Amino acid sequence: MTGTFALAVHALVYLHHKNTTLSSEALAENICTNPARVRKVMAQLKKAGLVSTKEGSEGGYTPLGDTARVTLAQVAEAVDASFVSAVWRPGSVDMNCLVASGMAGVLDGIYADLDMLCKQRLRQLTIGDLEKQIFSGRTPGKEE
Repeated sequence: MTGTFALAVHALVYLHHKNTTLSSEALAENICTNPARVRKVMAQLKKAGLVSTKEGSEGGYTPLGDTARVTLAQVAEAVDASFVSAVWRPGSVDMNCLVASGMAGVLDGIYADLDMLCKQRLRQLTIGDLEKQIFSGRTPGKEE
């Protein structure tokens, strides 16, 4: 997983909290990253219909949708997030050993299942849920 999903979620929560148009510079300052990175992610969110943009000196990004209905799964889909994957695969399909030739495929299946379970959980969480956690003093992600 890359930080793109986290950046997108942070930006949406902050935009909804401020309930105004914010520039990539303002978002970047709050997210603690650079404006160019923010613009790249916000373009994906715009394409998904989660934000709108405004040009000019007063321009920036405006949140769209009700925070109670924007799920984290929608955000993940917008930025093409994968939560469980491997950059290295053991063995080789060309080897004359069932373990060596089959292990990568078996692990890929496990990773795909785990990724699907993550995305199922994200369908249950909304931007509004995160706002409530942040402003109620609860630790985000911890069930009570």
